Amino acid sequence: MRAEIEKVIGEIEQVVSLLRRHLDWDTAQPRLDELNARSESPDFWNDPEKARELMRERDELDVQIKAVKELESGIRDNSELIEMGEAEGDAEIVSEAEKALLALRDTAHRRQIETLLSGEADGNDAYLEIHSGAGGTESQDWASMLLRMYTRWAERRKFKVETMEFHAGEEAGIKSATLKITGHNAYGWLKTESGVHRLVRISPYDSQARRHTSFSSAWIYPVVDDTIDIQINEADLKVDTYRSSGAGGQHVNTTDSAIRITHVPSGIVVACQQERSQHKNRATAMNMLKARLYELELQKREEAANAAAASKTDIGWGHQIRSYVLQPYQMVKDLRTGVESSQPAVVLDGDLDPFMEASLAARLGGQAEA
Repeated sequence: MRAEIEKVIGEIEQVVSLLRRHLDWDTAQPRLDELNARSESPDFWNDPEKARELMRERDELDVQIKAVKELESGIRDNSELIEMGEAEGDAEIVSEAEKALLALRDTAHRRQIETLLSGEADGNDAYLEIHSGAGGTESQDWASMLLRMYTRWAERRKFKVETMEFHAGEEAGIKSATLKITGHNAYGWLKTESGVHRLVRISPYDSQARRHTSFSSAWIYPVVDDTIDIQINEADLKVDTYRSSGAGGQHVNTTDSAIRITHVPSGIVVACQQERSQHKNRATAMNMLKARLYELELQKREEAANAAAASKTDIGWGHQIRSYVLQPYQMVKDLRTGVESSQPAVVLDGDLDPFMEASLAARLGGQAEA
């Protein structure tokens, strides 16, 4: 076996060891067995709040145990394939097994980052808002590109994506949109993506083919459940109704069923047009508002967090987290961590993990030092 592959196996084994320690492996499986047995009890749901808490623990533990077992079996199976291929002189088998181990190392690295996602809401689902900046059609088109990028990222992870609000641009693109992203650690992965994203390209909307700089923002906050009590004074709310609009050929409501709620003290605005029922949209919008207010509280507690801050900043120079340059050269650069990619098309197709992993590691490292 080549020294390079032995090194790769060693790196994966180090991660496995870390994950086992993090889980307290000797007690993890018995605890999962206990939780599975309790969930099958006829009176398990007599106390819904406690049941939800135990189910969350069960699901988290199940995912983590399976991750360790998958890494261990991946090392074992592919090592055996390499030995067999070398013994039989089958270079193709050896090559495929080595490729699988390299991919397994990337998976192990992601699992290692996930072990650090232990914040209060990291395991929650997430809301993602996209807003275009100043610049009309150009920035609205850029906002739609960002929306597609995050949708593709979520789909790669097998996360569920729902459109909660969509405000189309006047000529192209979008003015704003809100997605609900459902999946394991969705908020934990996305939380460092809040900020302004800058695009430099030759504008397809400029007849003179000049280079343009556009800005759009992403805003991430966790979905909260009934176990988190957020008090909202109705007198602090401004509620507006409007007619829903959809992208492309989607159904467009003919009644004012969409809801926009403004929380006056904080300036937070949420909107929902997912349902045809105004009542259902209002209920969903209130849940989104609770989530935003909860995010503000998390921001106060996590003082070391990137100043995604407790209120939105201007969408323009000085508040950027990442630049995407398509002209005169090809480069995506994270302005916080220095991580770069010379393949913006790949990044815009959802390959965001290297940027997320670096920003999470930097943020968690800063918290550890605080």
